[in-house]
Amino acid sequence: MTTNFVKLIIERGGKIVPIIVPYELSKGTGQMNPSLLIDGERFLINLRGIQYVLVHSENKQRWQSRWGPLTYVHPENDQTLRTTNFFMEFDKDLKCKRINKVDTSKLDTPSQWTFIGLEDVRLVKWNDKYYMCGVRRDDNPTGKGRIEISETEINNDNVSEVARWKIEPPVDSYCEKNWMPVQELPFHFVKWTNPTELIVADLTSKQATQVFPPREPLPGYRDFRGGSSVITWGDKYLALVHETLLFNNELGNKDAYYYHRFIVWDKDFNLIKLSDCFNFMTARIEFCCGLGIMNDKAYITFGFQDNAAYLLQLPLNYMEEFIYEQ
Repeated sequence: MTTNFVKLIIERGGKIVPIIVPYELSKGTGQMNPSLLIDGERFLINLRGIQYVLVHSENKQRWQSRWGPLTYVHPENDQTLRTTNFFMEFDKDLKCKRINKVDTSKLDTPSQWTFIGLEDVRLVKWNDKYYMCGVRRDDNPTGKGRIEISETEINNDNVSEVARWKIEPPVDSYCEKNWMPVQELPFHFVKWTNPTELIVADLTSKQATQVFPPREPLPGYRDFRGGSSVITWGDKYLALVHETLLFNNELGNKDAYYYHRFIVWDKDFNLIKLSDCFNFMTARIEFCCGLGIMNDKAYITFGFQDNAAYLLQLPLNYMEEFIYEQ
C-alpha cells in the first residue's frame, strides 16, 4: 500500500498542476473529478463543477458534525446535487489556455430528481468526434442512473452538446456509473473490472451488449470500479481503477476509503498485471477519471475530497516500474 503516490512522483522529477475554474464561473463551490483526453499535443480536460462543498472528517473522526463524518454544504436556495461541466484545454507546458462552460441547453429537460446533470464525465474522441460519457439521473422520478453518451462540439469560443444517447445496460439495474470508455474502440466500455466485462453500445437501439462473458473474478480482492478511460500502452491496454473499503467508525457512522490501482490487459482483455494500491495525497476520498501518455511522460487527472482537482505528470519509466516491480 502506497499512501502518498504524488510525493513519490514529485521526488522523481514529476509535476503536479492544480485545475481551477475561476470564481466568476464556479461561484465558489466544489470542483472535482477531471477527465483527460490527449489529442495531439493538446490536453483536453472535462472538470466537474458541483453545487456543494464536501466537508469530510478524517483521522479518528471523534469530532464530527451531527450528520456524521461526511457533510454536503449546499447553497441555501438550492439543496440539489447539481453538476456543471467545464471544458478546459492545457498546452504541453501544462498551462491552461481556455475554459468554457459546456452548453447543454439544447437538450436539457426539466429535472425530475435531485441529482442533476451529467456526472463524472470521461471525455473521449471516437471517429473524429468528441463525446462526454457519464451518468445521468435527473431524467426520471426515481433517480435511476444510466450512462449517457453526449456528442460535443468544440469550437473556438464555445463548447456545446449536440446529441445524447441514454444507454441501457446488458442486465437491468438501478444505477450504472463509471463505465470506462476504450479510446481505441469506438463505443466500447469496460463496464466492470473484477471480473473484466467489455461491452459495446449501439446508438440506434440505445442498448449495450457484452463483447464477451465476464472473466473469472480475482479472488482476495475488493471490487475494482471504473476510473480513467482505457488507453493504449504499446501492445497493451491500461487504466486506473478505484476500489472502495466501506466501514463504520467508532461512532457507528458509515464511511469509506478510496484506493487506486493501475490495471494492465492484453489486447484481448486478459489481465496481465495489477499494481499495488495507493492513495494520491493521503485523503480517504480521492477519485481518478483521467489517464494519458505523451512521449516519455504519463499524465493522470484526479479529484481530492470533492473540493480540488489536479493534473499529475510522471515519468513513464517510473509508472512502469511502479506497476511491475511492486
